[in-house]
Amino acid sequence: MESGICIHSAVPVRREPAHTSEMVTQILFGELYRIVDKENNWLRIHLMYDDYEGWIHLLQSHSVSEPEFIRLAGSETAVTIDLVHPLLHETRHSTFPIVVGSSLPGLAEQRFQIDREIFFFNGKTSCTSQPAQTDNSLNLQKIRQEIMNDAMIFINAPYLWGGRTPFGIDCSGFTQLVYKLQKIKLLRDAVQQSTQGEVISLLAEAEPGDLAFFDDEEGKITHVGLIIDGSKIIHCSGKVRIDALDHQGIYDQELQKYTHKLRLIKRIL
Repeated sequence: MESGICIHSAVPVRREPAHTSEMVTQILFGELYRIVDKENNWLRIHLMYDDYEGWIHLLQSHSVSEPEFIRLAGSETAVTIDLVHPLLHETRHSTFPIVVGSSLPGLAEQRFQIDREIFFFNGKTSCTSQPAQTDNSLNLQKIRQEIMNDAMIFINAPYLWGGRTPFGIDCSGFTQLVYKLQKIKLLRDAVQQSTQGEVISLLAEAEPGDLAFFDDEEGKITHVGLIIDGSKIIHCSGKVRIDALDHQGIYDQELQKYTHKLRLIKRIL
């Protein structure tokens, strides 16, 4: 099976093999994928980070050999935590910006290699070679605080269907990236994320960083956000914002009405 890696700031992943098709997600720099199908100049890919699938254009792909794919997948990886930071492509003597949540595979100090391409990054990273340890209350408290700090990086980022960057992000892309910065994997869509973790029965029992899910009139989960405390939530609706939260759902003070109906609370940590 052919494989690839994103070597652009972000690559749109389409539902169908056409530029006019809706964007369902984005791949960020350093994220790996398998190629599962081809159609004209389009590749259907399976993302290794969250098992999501969709189509990318051939011109935005970068194939890697199977030995290189295995090396990259098994190597120590770091995630960028700067909102935006330039990455030096030493091989091509050029720079380009990468965004928060990008993956730097095989990171050794500040220089790393993908095939024969050499890159240099001197920004801030969070090493993600091992999952976050959640085996004691003090560490849990620290991780919860870090999740809240990371969430605030995205405040006022505009909503974009399928987006995963601070220049455009959707509700589940937001929660996924915030958790990625803390070495914890979430699936891509809100309904998929609702299958993870353990159920919290009451809002009063929720802790910072717990996920709150909201459904539509048909009972389908369509929205997710991060609980700040028993009365506030940070989520992406129009933009990443903080709103009031109670047992009914999200209350928009500006609109003076509830905008989302609470369905479920899940604890990932």
